[in-house]
Amino acid sequence: MKRILLMSAAMVVGLSATASANEALQGLIDDPKQWAIQTGDYENTRYSELDQITKDNVGDLQVAWTFSTGVLRGHEGSPLVIGDMMYVHTPFPNIVYALNLAEDGKIMWKYEPKQDPNVIPVMCCDTVYRGTAYADDTIFLHQADTTLVALDAKTGEVKWSVVNGDPSIGETNTATVLPVKDKVIVGISGGEFGIRGHVTAYDMKTGERVWRAYSMGPDSDTLMDPENTTHLGKPVGAESGTNTWEGDQWKIGGGSTWGWYSYDAELDLFYYGTGNPSTWNPAQRPGDNRWSMTIMARNPDTGVAKWLYQMTPHDEWDYDGVNEMILTDQEVDGKMRKLLTHPDRNGLAYTMDRETGELLVAEKFDPEVNWTTGVDMDPDSDTYGRPAVVAAYSTEQNGEDVNSTGICPAALGTKDQQPSAYSPKTGLFYIPTNHVCMDYEPFRVSYTAGQPYVGATLAMYPAPGSHGGMGNFIAWDNIEGKIKWSIPEQFSVWSGALATAGDVVFYGTLEGYLKAIDASTGDELYSFKTPSGVIGNVMTYEHAGKQYIGILSGIGGWAGIGLAAGLTDPNAGLGAVGGYAALSDYTALGGQLTVFALPN
Repeated sequence: MKRILLMSAAMVVGLSATASANEALQGLIDDPKQWAIQTGDYENTRYSELDQITKDNVGDLQVAWTFSTGVLRGHEGSPLVIGDMMYVHTPFPNIVYALNLAEDGKIMWKYEPKQDPNVIPVMCCDTVYRGTAYADDTIFLHQADTTLVALDAKTGEVKWSVVNGDPSIGETNTATVLPVKDKVIVGISGGEFGIRGHVTAYDMKTGERVWRAYSMGPDSDTLMDPENTTHLGKPVGAESGTNTWEGDQWKIGGGSTWGWYSYDAELDLFYYGTGNPSTWNPAQRPGDNRWSMTIMARNPDTGVAKWLYQMTPHDEWDYDGVNEMILTDQEVDGKMRKLLTHPDRNGLAYTMDRETGELLVAEKFDPEVNWTTGVDMDPDSDTYGRPAVVAAYSTEQNGEDVNSTGICPAALGTKDQQPSAYSPKTGLFYIPTNHVCMDYEPFRVSYTAGQPYVGATLAMYPAPGSHGGMGNFIAWDNIEGKIKWSIPEQFSVWSGALATAGDVVFYGTLEGYLKAIDASTGDELYSFKTPSGVIGNVMTYEHAGKQYIGILSGIGGWAGIGLAAGLTDPNAGLGAVGGYAALSDYTALGGQLTVFALPN
């Protein structure tokens, strides 16, 4: 066996908390009774030490209470629980509710921002929002219009606000933020509008901008140190963010940063991924298009990058690289390593040394992936770390105005942003996946600020010759690079997973089911159909001595955009409307939090 029992996320955080200046937040994250951060912990494990609900009694779960958000469309993310207070968010207009759990969920305050509805058509794939963050008695809300607001957690009063982007040129927000030390780190959406992606740090107390790091551009913009920032162990060199672009294309180069962020307090590095280059027509942007499609490790105080790894150079399929980076300490070949595991949209799951950026594993986590034969893992090779592209599925080699068919996965990836979970008890990663392929026809498109800058027509459908459905929920071994078991689903699994010390893993389905499965075997132990499709992330907390499971339901997101926005053209929603047309037979619009518990 290459792997022995792994250090739990709580142990890792406990050993390294002294490196974090925000000890109060770290203490809340360490307390399994709370759900103080969207990802469960800084390591993005989405694992809870709570064990009142076990694989032996989870079948007895009952609905404890519900809450209507009053908003339709896609409900992503999850509530936060801090002490007696639960903070619930909605999609646009990004309402925040503070509920008192000690008073039957009484609404203590409600914050409803006034946003220009013109931001809605500029949002790529529904009006989703992945949730608020908490630190220093403050709730941080990053609105769709890119306004970052600091709310008093007790009263809902605005402490400060700052504008992070410009919707008039296509910049919007769908992601949560990362509170680290005395800063709040935020990203930006808008790759389909030709924005230039960036990550920005704001002072937690004042809202003052501390630094901004762009995904591409000169070194002064990308915050690269040419001699000390490395890519697969080698210095990136001068102007690495411009020299693989033709002309000034990098100025509208995409590389948005709307995914999940993780943080290692001991190394004092935070990790995230950048999105697709603009446009989707690869012929219009020759070169590797760095640093789109890249895993980045940066210092939170300065923003300077320590290491990077570009997973899909010159992306030809819209395989955004923004999915979660899960941090674990595991044994590899007899040596404990600080690892980062990233299941990417492109269908490959990567395991890396998060201290050095060394690539350890890159394997397909859906056997239907066909655009590449695999990644060159020979450090001495000229193509080390690059995926070998299969010519038949290369949208660039096939040419503009040519429909390349049967590409797997589809643009929404083998998984999109729906976050995985990790259990230190089993050493397995639980990954919600899409089992979807596509036809892709690129065409020439011109750039106009604030207008879609896509340049491709897509059609999506279930992976041919497989189980007939569009999703799987899998258990993944990140050291061996293998699927341990797989649960087929009729539709993509667009919900974030949760693993618990009770040996139960939870996830939701697009039809609306909350499901509980055995963490070791994948056997289904419980299911309950909520009022609408689930694209939210399962969370857990303890209150008054009782463990609860919470999930937001409300169909939408890219997979559910047809229902959410009332679209019927099969090619609308960047190809998703036709692929998921059957969803309307199983669910309808909604907006509800459902909370489960064992009977008294």
